[in-house]
Amino acid sequence: MARDELRSALADWGLTEIEEPAVLVLSELVTNAIRHPQVEDRHIETSFCHGAEGVRLAVDDADERRLPRLRAPGGVGGRGLVLVEALTDRWGVRARCGVGKSVWAVITVPGGRWL
Repeated sequence: MARDELRSALADWGLTEIEEPAVLVLSELVTNAIRHPQVEDRHIETSFCHGAEGVRLAVDDADERRLPRLRAPGGVGGRGLVLVEALTDRWGVRARCGVGKSVWAVITVPGGRWL
């Protein structure tokens, strides 16, 4: 559902040219939020917006103790953030309003035509 909502938003914003990497990044962040938290509350929220910095995707979960970390390629598992790193201009983690964290990523339009 989140991927469909992102596709729809990108189409509304006239940004279908970044749909493929944006949907892949969102999928990786959601997968991490599902697989890795060690809390009872598994409520996950996604959000995305566009502005001067590009399209910003965020996935929030209730686990504030386990922060995502970029692992060296080649090991078993842990490749999701390697993809996020490769497909985005920047990404990071911030505290969520309330309990938990928000993992975010920014993708800009090639050539910066609307920045």
